[in-house]
Amino acid sequence: MHDDVDTGRLPEGITPLGDDIFAIDTMLAGYAGVVSSYLVRSERPCLVEVGTAGSAPVLHEAVTRLGLAPEDLATIVVTHIHLDHAGGTGDMAALFPNAEIVVHERGARHLADPSRLMSSAAMVWGDRLDVLFGRMSPTEAARIRSVAETGEIDLGADRKLVSHYAPGHAKHHMGLVDTLTGDLYVGDALGVYNPLTGDVRPATPPPDFDLDACLRTLRLFGDIDAQRLMFSHFGAVDTVAETIDRAESELRLWVETVRESHGTQGDLDHAVAMVRDKVVSRYKPLPEDASQDAAAVLDILAGPEANVSGIMHWLDRLAQEQAAAAGDPRK
Repeated sequence: MHDDVDTGRLPEGITPLGDDIFAIDTMLAGYAGVVSSYLVRSERPCLVEVGTAGSAPVLHEAVTRLGLAPEDLATIVVTHIHLDHAGGTGDMAALFPNAEIVVHERGARHLADPSRLMSSAAMVWGDRLDVLFGRMSPTEAARIRSVAETGEIDLGADRKLVSHYAPGHAKHHMGLVDTLTGDLYVGDALGVYNPLTGDVRPATPPPDFDLDACLRTLRLFGDIDAQRLMFSHFGAVDTVAETIDRAESELRLWVETVRESHGTQGDLDHAVAMVRDKVVSRYKPLPEDASQDAAAVLDILAGPEANVSGIMHWLDRLAQEQAAAAGDPRK
């Protein structure tokens, strides 16, 4: 069905990870090292994450270089529907006509009709929307399969990806476990891993961030006992337990720092400044030869402004729920 590939002659941006798995840099907005897709080149080939609309030609070329014809790809799965992970779904569905599109049930309707998602994104990103993400095209509803708490994706030869509902970062988020390798595709549930420094930072954007749900997802991922963590931002990590523990510690530190600012009636700018001073300043600096532009893009996606805004939104929602409960004797 597909050709053998000389893994020693792959272009930059495609990294073989063993067991027919290849990491593909989606080159978000033209920058390397921001969003990774993963091709499982099994009997029934599957692509995990598609990046933005602008990433579709990059992925099409990479999949072709890895020996697959467009009709060979059996499945495209996205961990959640944020535009840096799923913005290119409609374009990829058109390029790979036989691929079933798998998504959590809370995100399925937005792939079929992205108008509400794009309207919301336009309010958040403004003029940066087209530069960073482009426009999501609709995916034919008949090709979309939604999964709930758990689900399965057949990779052929008794190999599967098993999905696990993993909210906290987003209500439509799931993780995926490869039954052959034990690899866990984590999406944004553990945050952002920087392979240049080894740092793990949380990803807590509005409007869905929920600390309690995040912590439950972290416990779920710990119980899975994965062999590797496959970060969408960015790359494979084999120090599994240590990385999950670090992700939880960082998450708690960010939340407590914002909560402290919130307690002093601080506004968003004050909270961001506190996080930069108390939290971000602890992280290792990038190597001198690292792309500062790519780092700046990742900072926009999951940096202090976006993360603090999401945490403050959650704290406000929590306060409203507590006030409502206190005012209702039946609760």
